[in-house]
Parts: sequence; C-alpha cells; structure tokens
Amino acid sequence: MKMERCLRMLRQMVEIPSPSGQEGEVAAFLVREMADLGFRSWVDEAGNAVGELGDGPQEVLLLGHMDTVPGVIPVRIADGALYGRGSVDAKGPLATFICAAARAGAMAGKRWVVVGAVEEEAASSRGARHVLSRRQPSAVVIGEPSGWDRITVGYKGRLLCEYRLRRPMRHTAAPENGVCESVVDFWLAVHDYAAEYNEAKSSRIEMLDATLRSVNSSDDGLTQQVEATVALRLPLGLQPATVREAIERLPAPEAELCFHGEEPAFRAPKSTRLVAVLLSAIRATGGQPAFSFKTGTSDMNVVGPVWKCPIVAYGPGDSLLDHTPNEHLELSEYEKAIAVLARALCEV
Repeated sequence: MKMERCLRMLRQMVEIPSPSGQEGEVAAFLVREMADLGFRSWVDEAGNAVGELGDGPQEVLLLGHMDTVPGVIPVRIADGALYGRGSVDAKGPLATFICAAARAGAMAGKRWVVVGAVEEEAASSRGARHVLSRRQPSAVVIGEPSGWDRITVGYKGRLLCEYRLRRPMRHTAAPENGVCESVVDFWLAVHDYAAEYNEAKSSRIEMLDATLRSVNSSDDGLTQQVEATVALRLPLGLQPATVREAIERLPAPEAELCFHGEEPAFRAPKSTRLVAVLLSAIRATGGQPAFSFKTGTSDMNVVGPVWKCPIVAYGPGDSLLDHTPNEHLELSEYEKAIAVLARALCEV
C-alpha cells in the first residue's frame, strides 16, 4: 500500500467528526476503505468497524478506536504534521493498523483482524467489550500512541466517582456549609487519602493519582445542588474495589456517591514473540526501541486480563498531545510506524 494513499485515508478519517457515541460516519468510511483494500469488512452490532484479511487459524487482532474526545481542531497539514482531533488519539494508530495489514498482505495460516472500536474515550469501552466475548486471538496490538519506536506494555487502572449533593437553600450567613463547601471538603479528603497512600512511593507508576475532573453547582432559589467528578488512576496491585471502599468511608454528609469506569491496572509480559518482532522491526527501521508503562488507561485494561495472550499497545504519536487543542501527528512518524508494524506482522 503506497504512502500517498495512507496519508489520504488518515486525513479523511480525521476530517470526519466522531466523538464517543457518534462514530457511525467514520465507521462506514473505514468499512469502504478496507473493502477496497481487499479486507472482508463490516460494521458489527456494537458499531465497530471490522476488517479481516486472510483466513488462517492464527488470528492477530489489531484493536484501535474510532471515537475521540469532543473539540474541533481545524484539519490541516503544516510543517510535516497533520493537525486535527483524533490525529494522535487514536485515528493515527488505527490508520497505521489498516495500512500495515494491507501492506503485509494475506499470509498462509494467519488472519489479520482490524477493529475500529466505539466508545473507548467514554470509559464504557463498549466496542472492546463486544469483541471480547466473540474472539480469542493469538496476539493483540492495541492502537494507542506510543511513539513509532516505543512499545507500551501496561496501563494504570481507573475509578471514577460521581459526587452529588442536593439541599434546601440556606442563607450565606448560616453557620452550616453550603453544597460548594461540602464538595470541597470531600475533594480534600480524597486528595489526602491519595497523598497518604503515596507517602512511601518513589515513582509515578506506583502512585495513586487523584484528579478533580469537574465541579458544577446551581440553584433554583429553593434548592441548591452540586455535582463533581473525581478520577482516580490506580497503580498495579491496587484494586478498584479497595479504593471505592476507602472513598465510601470518607466524610460526605448527605451526598450520593456513584462509581463507574472501574478497570484494574494491567501489565503485559515482555518475553513474547510479539514483543520480540516489534523490537526487531523498530531496529530494522532505524530506531532504538524502548518500553512504556502509561499512567492512563486503554482497552488493554479490558481485554488483556481476559484473553491472556501476547499483547502490547503501539502506534505513532506523542501521547502528551492527547485531548489537547494542539493535537497533531508527525507524518514521518506515521510512515515509520506503518513500516514497523507491517514488518512485525510478517514475522509474528
């Protein structure tokens, strides 16, 4: 597959808005593109774009995602980079999967399966969970930005806590806390819990990260209410249930706490053939390979513990640009990532 077509496909993908829950247009586009490249392609019951190439028993699953966070970034190419929402997270890696599989071509005994999943950014991972119960691959590559010369072997876990408090209006001169003061007290208690957990920890990977993601308050003259979202990133060995139980013991008078997005941290082994062929392919393309363990989460957290097969995350792009207004992908990196993955697929 020529690079000119790879670039055109990626730009068209980025030009199609696809925030979580609105992936239909880009899914239809990808099904047409993959069919034109010789894949058997369709949109599955969850809305995932699926393409298969080859019919061998050894299935290598390339699991990316089509959805993005909200926000419009004008799509343009400038100074050798493609700007646009999703260029890095994670349409660049997904386009890499399609191009690399097409370039590797059908191989005896093997089957490349590309999945553009829905709702990875929504914390539901609906697309990955749909695939999870229907396949048992021999090896998996998750489509997330790692940099073309790095391999991601693990992610922190996640727990989201929704805080809701509703009370009758009180005069600001009243001695009791209002709802805004109450949510601040709760957040400080969560912050202190994380700080206490982290006291003896020396690296970010070992730490429990707590972030106050949003706070919204309102009143109608009779009732005042506040809602807040607290996000927690969990290190290896710290289970979401343990953190949830600890937070439920924190003082939160009259408030309702709801938890979701629970995913344990996950780390894949490095001593697999999948890792070996990727390392070799990076070197052959002129890179010095390295490993990453990410402080976010991905669909690796969902499928890794269940499939128990060799798994990594790989894709072009700087993950520090994820979700930012400056999101852009260096096109030279995109080209190198395609070359690396195509070579690795031929050897896996």
